[in-house]
Amino acid sequence: MSSSSCPFCRIVAREAPASIIHETETVLAFHDLNPRAPTHVLLIPKEHVRDVRELEDRHGGMLADLFQAAAHIANAERIDDSGWRLVANVGADAGQSVFHLHLHLLGGRPMSWPPG
Repeated sequence: MSSSSCPFCRIVAREAPASIIHETETVLAFHDLNPRAPTHVLLIPKEHVRDVRELEDRHGGMLADLFQAAAHIANAERIDDSGWRLVANVGADAGQSVFHLHLHLLGGRPMSWPPG
């Protein structure tokens, strides 16, 4: 999939709607359209990276930005004290349906391990 047809790249380019709640130079975060928890936010790098397997050394700063944004959002959503989960699915068998690197921030309810 080219970045021009990637739904997340279209959100970054403001060509597709999203409920954006956080933005930095490298990261965009928005509410998931099909939430699996009371808080379900997607965090994406603005640069198109297909998945974790495509990460390079130069992406270290962007990864730090993703995790810092997740911590900021968890605090803003008031789930910081109760706990929250970050999930990155890699590949179709793991549940990745949009092939643009993204983290799911989930919280607001008890979660079990392993996930269902």
